[in-house]
Amino acid sequence: MARKFLYFVAFCIVVFIGGRLALAFYPEQLTRLSFTPGGKFEAQPDLAANAYANPDLWFARPGMSGSNPVQWQPEGFRPDPVRVDAAVFFVHPTTYLKKTHWNGPLDDPDARRIGEVMVRANASVFSAAREVWAPRYRQATFGAFVTDAPEARQAQDLAYRDVALAFDAFVAAQPADRPIVLAGHSQGSFILKRLLAEKVAGTPLAQRIAAAYIIGWVVDTRRDLPSMGLPACDRPEQSGCVISYLSFTDNADTAMMRDAYERFAGKSDAAGAASYLCSNPLTGGIGGNAPAARNPGGIVPDAKFEQARLTPALVGASCAADGTLRIDSGPDMGPFVLPGGNYHVYDYALYWQALRQDFARRVAAWQTRR
Repeated sequence: MARKFLYFVAFCIVVFIGGRLALAFYPEQLTRLSFTPGGKFEAQPDLAANAYANPDLWFARPGMSGSNPVQWQPEGFRPDPVRVDAAVFFVHPTTYLKKTHWNGPLDDPDARRIGEVMVRANASVFSAAREVWAPRYRQATFGAFVTDAPEARQAQDLAYRDVALAFDAFVAAQPADRPIVLAGHSQGSFILKRLLAEKVAGTPLAQRIAAAYIIGWVVDTRRDLPSMGLPACDRPEQSGCVISYLSFTDNADTAMMRDAYERFAGKSDAAGAASYLCSNPLTGGIGGNAPAARNPGGIVPDAKFEQARLTPALVGASCAADGTLRIDSGPDMGPFVLPGGNYHVYDYALYWQALRQDFARRVAAWQTRR
């Protein structure tokens, strides 16, 4: 995800702790000051090869004891009568916001609590699946995405290695003929882009990918898709493809976001200027416009993301020339709508039911083409 998204998130957080005026004038400088760790990167050994055999390293997986956050349901939702015969690997977004470490410790209670909330709000889209696996991992702290310090890349690499190990455990548990869906949000999608490039593209496993939901992080059609080994989903019945979008109001200014991503990705890339994938969650294709009437239901949560109501026609969806998804003037979703018309926190929530339908449709298309 472009740094600008994270500046917006940081803005929201600092507003709540009293930094509104100063941050309005110095957003990047104060974001780095507030969230970037001051110490050196703490080198940590890789997790043991069998570490993810431990159920405690998963927010969700088959056979877990206690409540499963993936099975959370909003008020007004009628459960799907038919299960979707697919296995989903979901990687949660950044939930470690402290600057004590470059990577969130697995025993940090706040990161774990917020992580479960994010799995409940986002991965519940896939609750009709036969299996949903959502690993815990030593995520890079928020500040690792708003600095060019070498420690930031080291933190991101450590997070990736944990998720890659969890993915290996997930794949090993699946029958060879079961389709796989990859899904993430924010840092989770950032990691999945790399995982697709390094562990899936060009391998037999690529043929088993029914869909990849790389939501809340930019996907450059020229730079990213070729290395990920999958095309963009350009029609609703297509399988083996990528869905990606970033939610903003119609009047949002995303110029700083684009500039930030160019710094992050590198302007010198021979592939040329960035061209961002904008999947339309209401049409199942790329670009285009769809009115709110076509939205079968988004979820409007309470302030704690504990309860929510399924709300038909919540927002429409249209892709702007800059590759972002525009959502009309934006609904009242609560305190975490970010400044500048950025609905990043609610990328899944705005189209919760549409994404459920999209998921089932793409798995069915994968099964048909076999």
